[in-house]
Amino acid sequence: MSDKELKEFSDRLHELMPSIIKGFMRNEDNELKRGSLTITQFLILNYLSHQPKAIMKDLANFMEVSTAAMTGLIERLVRDGYASREFDPKDRRIIRVVLTSKGDTTISRILKQRRQKAIGVFGKLSAQEREDYLRILTHIHQILEQEKKKK
Repeated sequence: MSDKELKEFSDRLHELMPSIIKGFMRNEDNELKRGSLTITQFLILNYLSHQPKAIMKDLANFMEVSTAAMTGLIERLVRDGYASREFDPKDRRIIRVVLTSKGDTTISRILKQRRQKAIGVFGKLSAQEREDYLRILTHIHQILEQEKKKK
């Protein structure tokens, strides 16, 4: 692919992605769509749903921010009742972040709505198209992970 073709591809991709994201969110009814939860906060809650009792360092590494920046992000989630802090009984310097019932309910509801939308949209594609799509996304994910390791 020539530089011109890559630029045109990139431009088209950036035209389509916002519309696709909005399309996926169109029928959602949750804190993320209403703006009371940011994408960053959603990513943190999703991480916590898979990594219970994560420590700040792990969260900061996941989000690729400093622990100081992560502290501010967690403070807002704690303030809004989505997460809480727990001190490690063996070492009080270690702070674990856990989902509250509100955080767990919120992330579960958002993921359920997104799953239903994905099933509705991708159910209209053939099995081969879905397989191709996942193969390409997996490859893109691998490329991005390799780039991250190079930094």
